[in-house]
Amino acid sequence: MSSRTDFRYPEVVETPSRFRNPIGKYRLHRTDDCIGCGRCVEICPYGVHVAKRGVMLVKHAYRCVGLDCVEPCHKACPQDALSLKRNLDFEALGDFRWTADLLASNWHMAEFGRVPVAGLEYRTGNSGGGFDKLRLILPKGGSGAAPETGEREVDLSLELNRRNDGAHRVRIQLPFYGGGMSFGSVSISTMLSRARAAEALGTFCCTGEGGFPDELIPYSDHMITQVATGLFGVREETIQRVKIVEFKYAQGAKPGLGGHLLGDKVTPSVARMREAVVGYPLFSPFPFHSVYSVEDHKKHVDWIKAMNPKALVSVKVSTPTDVDMVAVGSYYAGAHIIHLDGSYGGTGAAPDIAKKNIAMPIEYAIPKVHRFLCEEGVRDKITVIASGGIRTPHDIAKIIALGADGVCIGTADLVALECVRCHNCESGRGCARGIATTDPELAGLVDQDWGSRRIVNMYLAWIEELVRILRRLGMEDVQELVGRTDCLVHLDYLKENS
Repeated sequence: MSSRTDFRYPEVVETPSRFRNPIGKYRLHRTDDCIGCGRCVEICPYGVHVAKRGVMLVKHAYRCVGLDCVEPCHKACPQDALSLKRNLDFEALGDFRWTADLLASNWHMAEFGRVPVAGLEYRTGNSGGGFDKLRLILPKGGSGAAPETGEREVDLSLELNRRNDGAHRVRIQLPFYGGGMSFGSVSISTMLSRARAAEALGTFCCTGEGGFPDELIPYSDHMITQVATGLFGVREETIQRVKIVEFKYAQGAKPGLGGHLLGDKVTPSVARMREAVVGYPLFSPFPFHSVYSVEDHKKHVDWIKAMNPKALVSVKVSTPTDVDMVAVGSYYAGAHIIHLDGSYGGTGAAPDIAKKNIAMPIEYAIPKVHRFLCEEGVRDKITVIASGGIRTPHDIAKIIALGADGVCIGTADLVALECVRCHNCESGRGCARGIATTDPELAGLVDQDWGSRRIVNMYLAWIEELVRILRRLGMEDVQELVGRTDCLVHLDYLKENS
């Protein structure tokens, strides 16, 4: 798999869980009736069982696919010494959008660099709406296996500068990049894991609104720096350092509310970066109080271009009913990228009242913007990026078919690092897994080498699956899928017509 350049994706490096007992869908129990015949080790293709000094052990229970196995070990055991049951811990995981199956399938991809062959639903969640109600219309046949080497390569690369205005010509090697997660909302280890993965995959990652920590400077060519309403950590040298600058006017998970970082996450290092006071909460107001028109917006864009004439300017907005006018206004203000952020995303810190009751669902906003830009005759001159609840390669394909050029990923990165969606992201010591925390002790739970490999592995699995989808659609370039709503069907319409 390659793009139009000579870029080659990194190899998969198997990267197991950092915890002694990873959470799996099933539990296997072995009784004293086991005679150590080794039948379970022999027939299990997933390495669940191991033999140690003549004794059979269940070493990797989390890999068990249960009754989806071709030859279930508990049924093949000659002594009936094995029993299988669902793991109650697994049943308690996740929510309707990020189901336990979706969490575990992304953990599997982060470990092995391939989609699960059985046992887990890795394509959709169970939200009852959004991407979970859309299906790709794929010709019958094909599988999740790696594409044949003799087949034509599929181009997944994406050009971000379509204005030809003298700014950087930036082509990313896959149709997604990492969304903003600021220093303060997540640990520096998490930020570095994401930045290193972006560099390895030939794409970008956004700093979020908390400034540009010095630890990220070696990855500047793959970083997007964000200018948000609080102007935390915004400095001339950081704007001059990067190829892409993003204005965050609104966030889909909390439109109209701005940002809020609780005081217990404002540690000395966070306070120093944000030029704030240790232990005091920080607020990002809504909106920019210097921007109330397209003309004001253009002054912002011109401000960035005055400091860094080569920089690409991205504009991140939520999805109000007039989002199509916002998008075309951003184009005429000089932006290169319009980033539409839907309400399905956000961490556990985003309030449900905002996520579920404000702004337009992203699957309605994207086709509306795509059509309006086409009617204005400027669709091929601006890059449309979608975000907010992208959990799978199938979600990527669906949103591109609705009219986006590419997507921005956030929560999935954290899931690769073994986030369990406990929804305690706003608390300083609330993230027991050391991901969304600024506590030095907890942050030390995430090793940067381990974290970057996990994220790379997950995205290599996504790339493989996205290539498989495009091949089944008869496409050789991901841009052929843009706006192809004929490749989608809504489950509600299927019921009405059946």
